Amino acid sequence: MLKLVPYSKAFAARPPREVVIGIAKDVQGKYNPIALGMFSHMANAPPVLAISIAKEQYSLQAFRLSKEFVIALPAETQADETMLYGTKSGRDCDKLALAAAKTLPATTIDCVLLAEAAANYECKLIAELPVGGHVVLFGEVLAAHVAEEPVRRLYILGPGYRMGPLPG
Repeated sequence: MLKLVPYSKAFAARPPREVVIGIAKDVQGKYNPIALGMFSHMANAPPVLAISIAKEQYSLQAFRLSKEFVIALPAETQADETMLYGTKSGRDCDKLALAAAKTLPATTIDCVLLAEAAANYECKLIAELPVGGHVVLFGEVLAAHVAEEPVRRLYILGPGYRMGPLPG
């Protein structure tokens, strides 16, 4: 039996979902990371990934300006830095420095990779689509990197952006 509820109540009943970190070079010349809860695989040939950023976010300007970005899949050990990337603005601080993040240079674009992440994807912005208060950005994957040793991924597990690895 089902009952009619407000969307927000049904939304809270979702299972754990991916959290990713998008990184793009901003107008100040800094690599600016942002934590994102909206990420999707869109196509295989060529490989295309999509992320969604709120229109009012400072980071959106960086992604549009640079026209290239990294999508990093954070490891469970990166929960604190992921939360920092989602709660601080790159307009006001250097988030990578504040988090003491270990980075490596990207191989095909002007960006950085998160050295401790489970995976990093170097993307070229190929399209964007405004949807409500967000903009969906589509990136063609130009290069992909995975951790040499398997690491457990970080997920959003529940309300309030409670994060951790999947159980098991």
